Amino acid sequence: MNNPLTPEQEAALVAAIRQAEITTSGEIRVHLEDSCPTPEPLDRAAQVFAELNMHKTARRNGVLFYLAWDTRQFAVIGDAGINSAVSDEFWEITKETVLEQFRLGKFVLGLERGIRMVGEQLQRHFPYNAATDRNELDDSISIGDAKPPRV
Repeated sequence: MNNPLTPEQEAALVAAIRQAEITTSGEIRVHLEDSCPTPEPLDRAAQVFAELNMHKTARRNGVLFYLAWDTRQFAVIGDAGINSAVSDEFWEITKETVLEQFRLGKFVLGLERGIRMVGEQLQRHFPYNAATDRNELDDSISIGDAKPPRV
């Protein structure tokens, strides 16, 4: 997959991730690929979450924003720690906030808004502790084609 983002757009998303993570031990990633190889983008997001080792954070508080660019499929998924701290309604509201901007063709703005919303919840439930916290996951945007499902 070629990166559909301009360098400026990618930098803006990385900056949004870093800003959201500055006050929390939580981790946020964005993954882009051409098309979703599964019927449900949430299923693919779970696969990517595992491939990126996002389940290996100390407090299980990673969140992935997944976007299949060409097929316009989107999901947001959190690990066990953040899932136990927020409601299903939070995830739906976040998803709809992002999709509202996507419908207007404002993909970066949608992701930035979703990242900010997730960052606020991560800060609330997993505040930053200078003595113990470190950046556990790469903040860069991961880009790649779908891998074949494991059998």
